[in-house]
Amino acid sequence: MPRIAIIAAMEREVEPLIGSWKVRTIDHSGRRYRLFENGDAALVCGGIGAEAARRATEAMIREVSPVRVISVGFAGALDGSLHVGQVLEPRTVINAADGARTEVGLGEGILVSSATVAGKEQKDRLRKAYGATAVDMEAAAVAQGADARGVEFGALKAISDAADFSLPAMDRFVADDGRFHSASFACHVALRPWLWGTTIALARNSAKASRALCGAIASYLERPFGRDGACPVSSSAAADAASRVSTGVGIGNR
Repeated sequence: MPRIAIIAAMEREVEPLIGSWKVRTIDHSGRRYRLFENGDAALVCGGIGAEAARRATEAMIREVSPVRVISVGFAGALDGSLHVGQVLEPRTVINAADGARTEVGLGEGILVSSATVAGKEQKDRLRKAYGATAVDMEAAAVAQGADARGVEFGALKAISDAADFSLPAMDRFVADDGRFHSASFACHVALRPWLWGTTIALARNSAKASRALCGAIASYLERPFGRDGACPVSSSAAADAASRVSTGVGIGNR
């Protein structure tokens, strides 16, 4: 059985990694997921937001009984020194909804999970309130889901937007189940020329973040994790993951 469960929000974030992984479908609480597996690693893309991440975490723990669950994906920089494509492995994850903290024990810096896509003003508020270096939307929910079931937790987040980057309004295009309505967003942007430059820049940044994230995941899978001290992922799985990332195949943009 896989020993590391990876929870992402969208397949575009991890496409360079999972292109050659085996895929099957699983059902949990009325939701169907595509489960990607390679060696001792399993990955599912649960959707955007805390509730989607919580359900995906529950589904993965039930399905593969992992030793460790890691939350992966994109994050916005709160620290002005962080640049697009830089990968953060936070030591602490904070849920902005209730202030709950998860101490990871590895990495450095603080990642805060917000209920909405954070623009420049909200980023500044979160930085001041929590001393955080980056913001995402799912890590805290994954951390709390793993903790509730006694499973180890980790996180890897690639910066997709700098601290001073003005994101277009995107929350309205996220469905209740965490799916992003790409076609509706594209139509919205197409009719608003003043958003074209920002959207093109976001797509370019997301592609860079995806490559960096997948490279970091491939390296992460080579680490000796597990309660028995053994490496949870086979060398062939890690080598295949690294090969997929280096080719740059299937890179998508949120």
